[in-house]
Amino acid sequence: MAVEGRPALRAGHRTSRTRERKRAVLTYILRRLGAGLLLLAVVTMVTFAIFYVVPRWAGRTTEQLATMYVGRAPTPEAIRATIERLGLDQPVAVQFGEFLRGILFGAEYRFGRETLECAAPCFGYSFQTYQEVFPEILARLPVTASLAIGAGLLWLVGGIAVGVVSAVWKGSLFDRIAMAVALAGVSLPIFFTGLLSLAFLVHAWGLFDTPIYVPLTEAPMAWAEGMVLPWLTLAFLHAAMYARQTRAGMLETLSEDYIRTARAKGLSERKVIFKHALRPTLTPIVTIFGLDLGLVLGGAVLTEQVFSLNGIGRYAVQAITQSDLPVILGVTLFGAFFIVVSNLIVDLFYPLIDPRVRVHG
Repeated sequence: MAVEGRPALRAGHRTSRTRERKRAVLTYILRRLGAGLLLLAVVTMVTFAIFYVVPRWAGRTTEQLATMYVGRAPTPEAIRATIERLGLDQPVAVQFGEFLRGILFGAEYRFGRETLECAAPCFGYSFQTYQEVFPEILARLPVTASLAIGAGLLWLVGGIAVGVVSAVWKGSLFDRIAMAVALAGVSLPIFFTGLLSLAFLVHAWGLFDTPIYVPLTEAPMAWAEGMVLPWLTLAFLHAAMYARQTRAGMLETLSEDYIRTARAKGLSERKVIFKHALRPTLTPIVTIFGLDLGLVLGGAVLTEQVFSLNGIGRYAVQAITQSDLPVILGVTLFGAFFIVVSNLIVDLFYPLIDPRVRVHG
């Protein structure tokens, strides 16, 4: 009877371990989601403080603060109306409550007898263009998303590949050339490489057409052709950093004792490199990628400005030029949201990338 009961006992142990594993994964996800929501709340408070509280600490009056929202050459009537619309004469706690309520449930702005509703999430209302900020951001999001995702794939795959080959062939001609190019990529600013690529690759040599954004749903090939040069320019900067980071991580990992043990057991060099050495190296790479992708999705300011792409970054530049503070505030919140979400996704992927990371840790 004892022998017959052993398979059932082992099956019970496996079921128990599976349940514990699922419970641990669920706890890990909920803990990370809670941390992400808390971070979003902190970012919202800090953003509110920067735009509403810090100017008062610097000595600005209510009228001067309202002037920042009206724009250039404001009239006294417009300043008074803005103070009433935004409640700038109310206590800070009341202002923050209205600010948060607008994001979660929407807001109302009064223009004399007329009342304008700003649907949730209300990231602000431009009193210069008389447009809600969030719909304007969404209208430009496909441009920025196309730029970020395409360039992100290029710099991630290209940077890791170059870094791995450079680490394996340390000291070779390829390693020296790759690291020299990577150093140039890290050192040169994006507006310089972007203008250089336009001058030579487009106008002088005619290798590329002038970058024009075409929606992906309308013409996929035209979309890719119009974005390839901005992709390459933006990816060149980030891929250089990823190549250097990957090379340094691989060289450190390849010197570990468990790598020598794996080779002594007779494992193929390919399995040693990609299974045992690369996976631990990818952990910091994924962290950096989450931050970089979140920043680019929040608005690739210089790239969009150089290539005249009407994305979120260029929208922010135009708002700064026109002193349109509600738009600047909205873009800041939107960019912070993407950075927090990308970090959350990175945290959830850690256990899959590096087996040394445990979900209960």
